[in-house]
Amino acid sequence: MKVRVRLFAAVREAAGCESVEIDVPKAATVGEVRRRLAERLPAAAELIRRAMFAVGTEYATDATEIPPNADVACIPPVSGG
Repeated sequence: MKVRVRLFAAVREAAGCESVEIDVPKAATVGEVRRRLAERLPAAAELIRRAMFAVGTEYATDATEIPPNADVACIPPVSGG
């Protein structure tokens, strides 16, 4: 199935786009999306490994299953002061 992942902050800057579409097997988890996204965007891979993911309006763990047509977001850690 295809999953569209919206990218935010430094991940979006490193990727040079606002979202990407990746192919994952049915019943894929956030962990699988994280792995495939890091492979697809090597310039952002380290940020993706540390990022939070949201499915719909809820933060998700790597074990969270991605339902069909879900809205998935990759939100990297932020710093500031």
